Amino acid sequence: MSRIGRNPVKVPAGVSVDIAEGNLVTVKGPKGTLTQQFRNELAIEVKDGEIVVSRPDDEKFNRSIHGLTRTLISNMVVGVSEGYQKKLEIVGVGYRAAKEGNKLQLSLGYSHGITFVEGDGITFEVPDANTIVVCGIDKQLVGQIAANIRGKRPPEPYKGKGIKYAGEYVRRKAGKTGK
Repeated sequence: MSRIGRNPVKVPAGVSVDIAEGNLVTVKGPKGTLTQQFRNELAIEVKDGEIVVSRPDDEKFNRSIHGLTRTLISNMVVGVSEGYQKKLEIVGVGYRAAKEGNKLQLSLGYSHGITFVEGDGITFEVPDANTIVVCGIDKQLVGQIAANIRGKRPPEPYKGKGIKYAGEYVRRKAGKTGK
């Protein structure tokens, strides 16, 4: 049996979980509401303040989605109770970020500025001109928006200029050698 799938998901105080027909799971918490449809092969139940995911048999497909379903539900519970955030760092002369209203303005050395608009429960924080924090309740969406921002100017290996995740190690290469 899946080691991850058989672990119950603890539901913290202030979070409510509703399981509708067809395994439609709705999680409500202080930060918002998340809803997701899961496969009908699995049984999802709420028992004693814990969510238990069980599978009917040991077929390969059921085993493959067992741990995934449990982890997705756990991410929903953590998202509505605590939220998720990804921190990005900007490295380079003249590269900077600024927040104007609900828009994130990036100057990354191109002839034009790059703009990202808040939406779908995603918010941006800019503590200083070289740091961006992407916040939200949906872990997958927070990661995707952070990856989209990083993709506008990924870190290059020679000087390390670009946008990188906080704590990301950029492997450096030696430049040209003179005569």
